[in-house]
Amino acid sequence: METSAIDQVRAAEFAPETTYLNTSTCGLLPRRAVEAIKALAEENATGRRSGSGSAEAVDAARAGFARLAGVTADRVANGGSVAAHVALVAASLPAGSEVLAPEGEFSSVVSPFAVRGDLKMRYVPLTELAEAVRPGTALVAFSAVQSSDGRIADLEAIRAAAAAHGARTLLDASQSAGWLPLDAGAYDYTVTGGFKFLLCPRGTSFLTVTEEAQESLPVLYAGWMSAEEPWGSTYGPVERLATSARRFDEPTAFLAYHGAEHSLALLAGVGAEALHAHATGLAARFRAGLARLGHEAVPADSAVVAVPGLGAREPELARAGVMVSDRAGNLRAAFHLYNTEADVDRALDALSG
Repeated sequence: METSAIDQVRAAEFAPETTYLNTSTCGLLPRRAVEAIKALAEENATGRRSGSGSAEAVDAARAGFARLAGVTADRVANGGSVAAHVALVAASLPAGSEVLAPEGEFSSVVSPFAVRGDLKMRYVPLTELAEAVRPGTALVAFSAVQSSDGRIADLEAIRAAAAAHGARTLLDASQSAGWLPLDAGAYDYTVTGGFKFLLCPRGTSFLTVTEEAQESLPVLYAGWMSAEEPWGSTYGPVERLATSARRFDEPTAFLAYHGAEHSLALLAGVGAEALHAHATGLAARFRAGLARLGHEAVPADSAVVAVPGLGAREPELARAGVMVSDRAGNLRAAFHLYNTEADVDRALDALSG
């Protein structure tokens, strides 16, 4: 029997000991990423490496994300958290600027704006986001897929509304990049945590910036690695910053990026279209099974499934070896390339209790 690319990757790279449906919280690391991290850790422990990691691995991860995001590597900045990337954008806005966001948006997407205290924050239901853009809106900040319930934003309508009113867009792809095809070039900024559907270690994140938007971002993390020629800029102030988005890089967590290089290459080999079909197919099977049990999931053609009112059953499912999460009272399950129809059925069996 011929196996698919996803089946081959699953067999070669993953061996979960639970029914793991919690990628929205943290993705499983593929074996190749684990081996790369272990190798670097051993080199750091034994003195076989000059320095703590490889700039080539960091740039390979940058290029790997760029391929998945549909942009060139010079538009990508590496970092360690979504909040730090968003903080750059927040710092670029003049006082009094209006930032529009969905109600209940993930904290890291809105808090860097809100804590400034001199920006106008406006929140509307996700379904009304596009029509809420108005003259004077400076930025629309939102997630492609909502963390709490898996709903997918109307990306095309929001982009069109922002363009019509001269507003910039900031898209968080943390719950979507990897399984939902991403066109990062269609937004002024995108931010993505690497440790969820991108299967990277915690400590990896990516910011994409259009060429025009790069001109307005401050360089808050300037150091020798921000320079156009890092090894010529190790002492004294950096004289010439990198001409690419690399000038917005945060200091690098090398262990995380040595793993990320391999995780992103794995996903590129599978392809977003194939992974989208696989993950949303499993999610649809789960939704149908939930309906048979009398539970109504939040409607969405998403790899993330949320069931209102069932979040309190998360500990019970964990004891049964089914890993999900409790978010805003929702039982949240997320499907990825290492999941199978058997995982769906085991979760439904546990819920039928």
